[in-house]
Amino acid sequence: MSKTDVVVRHARTADVRAIRELVQPLAERRVLVSKDAVAYFEGIQEFRVAEIDGVVVGCGAVHVMWEDLAEIRTLAVGADHLGLGVGSVLLETLLDDARALGVERIFCLTFETDFFERHGFSEIEGQAVDPEVYTELLRSYDEGVAEFLDLERVKPNTLGNSRMLRQL
Repeated sequence: MSKTDVVVRHARTADVRAIRELVQPLAERRVLVSKDAVAYFEGIQEFRVAEIDGVVVGCGAVHVMWEDLAEIRTLAVGADHLGLGVGSVLLETLLDDARALGVERIFCLTFETDFFERHGFSEIEGQAVDPEVYTELLRSYDEGVAEFLDLERVKPNTLGNSRMLRQL
C-alpha cells in the first residue's frame, strides 16, 4: 500500500457507523473521547474519511473555534492500517481544509505528540488566545473548547493528553 492508494473525501452521513467503529477502541483506551451518534451526525460536515479500496480506514475533523483558530478532532486510523501513512494523508488534507476556511492556527489535544511534531505542531502551555478571545470562548458549550481553554470544569474528564499548536 502506498499513500496514493489512500483516497480522502468529505464524510457523508452513511460514514457515521464506520467513524464510530474507528473511534470506539480508541475511546475504550481513553485516547479519544467517546461521543454519541448524534454528535457525529451534527458535525459530519467537519469530517473527512480516508478510504482504501472503498473501505473507510481513517477519519478526522476540523472544528473552527475562532476567526483564526481551529482544532483537529477525532483523527483516527484503524489498527490494521497504522504506520502506512493514512494518518499523515488525512492530517495534511485537514490542514488544507483549515487554510481554505481562513484559519491561521490549528490546535490539537493528543497523546501522539511525535506524529504531530513531524507535521509542524509544537506543545503549548498557557493560553493560545488573547484575553478578549478567551472571554468570548468561555461562552461556548463545546467541551473541546473548554479543554482548549484549560478550564477546571473539564479537569475530571481530561484524558491527560498534550495541547499542541501549529501556525498555517
